[in-house]
Amino acid sequence: MKRVYESLLSEYLSMFPCVALIGPRQSGKTTLLHTLPSDWRRFDLESSSDYSVIAGDPDLFLRLNSDKVAIDEAQMLPGLFSSLRVAIDADRSRKGRFVITGSSSPSLLRSISESLAGRIGIIEISPFMWAEVKGGAVSPLLSRIVDGVGDPQSLLENLTPRQGGIDDVFDYWFRGGYPEPWLANNRRFSDRWADQYVAAYLHRDVARLFPGLNQERFRLFLQTLSGLSGQVINYASVARGIGVSQPTARDYFEIAHGTFIWRRIPAWSKKAAKRIVKHPKGYMRDSGLLHFLLRIQDTSALLGHPQAGASWEGMVIEEIIRQFNGLGVSFDYYYYRTSAGAEVDLVLEGAFGTVPIEIKLGQNVGLRDLRSIRSFIDEQACPFGLVISNDVKTRLYDDKLLGVPFSFL
Repeated sequence: MKRVYESLLSEYLSMFPCVALIGPRQSGKTTLLHTLPSDWRRFDLESSSDYSVIAGDPDLFLRLNSDKVAIDEAQMLPGLFSSLRVAIDADRSRKGRFVITGSSSPSLLRSISESLAGRIGIIEISPFMWAEVKGGAVSPLLSRIVDGVGDPQSLLENLTPRQGGIDDVFDYWFRGGYPEPWLANNRRFSDRWADQYVAAYLHRDVARLFPGLNQERFRLFLQTLSGLSGQVINYASVARGIGVSQPTARDYFEIAHGTFIWRRIPAWSKKAAKRIVKHPKGYMRDSGLLHFLLRIQDTSALLGHPQAGASWEGMVIEEIIRQFNGLGVSFDYYYYRTSAGAEVDLVLEGAFGTVPIEIKLGQNVGLRDLRSIRSFIDEQACPFGLVISNDVKTRLYDDKLLGVPFSFL
């Protein structure tokens, strides 16, 4: 499948001396490296031979290999980053010299911020998007939002659904986006793969990054996490449930977010006219992994599950964030909830303005269901808002509120 990130990688290589591809393990970072031209040399720091070549003297290695070098799993060698800074500064004007990848966001981003700030472009790679499974291009709707198109009629003009029907939408929702299960297209393999992925995440990534972590407590936390997807997080309640202190529970959530398992959504609190909930909300980033942890067997069982609505909401939020990341857009995301219960599922904020988004699993959305987002649009003077559902066509609920089926994303 063609990745949305290919064009972004080419663009960043024309702008920065070094580009970092970060994201969860097995999301396609190494495969993306193979889209680089054939004259690029690739090294994998999880290979003992490649590691020994670089680790012995990173400065000398980068003097001998000063251009068109890709280094996979760069967080395995923390000393590499200061050597990269020296190599880049020796000829700062040259662009597109190095690409590094990393699966462990906390340590990798810390090293980048300390050593490579201003010298590197960062691309967050996700598992397959719906957009990539069904065409390989970002939705025209989201591209128009990024370009600053604020007229609702223009945003909806000539929008068409992705190839396939509602069964394809629900199949993607159920399976998630990790490449190997998608390409194998075998249910038993998908289950075994997910089981091994979770085990490797616990025993390899987390254990290596946080050697003092209580593995059994964190395993229990990970099991709890799937039941919390879509909820406002009460750290004290989670801490009691797994038998740890509240600060430890907060640390666990930070680890899950920083290692790309969990997506923390901060609460919107800017220019709020009403009393609002300020605790963060969160979702498992991949719906397929969530459904594996919840032991949901198929789409029929999923639709009848108590967490179906929260799962759908998380999947749609992740798709929107992934597509914006694929465009290389700078933006922030929030959710909004008042103490009286009014809620907007996602609020995007960037150079394009403030865009509230309501997410519904069903096909038919009543006007009563849209009171919260309408109120938010009026209070914040937003140019428009979106309702993402499983409707059969786009529609205008009013002059500022657009309805868009998920299949059009």
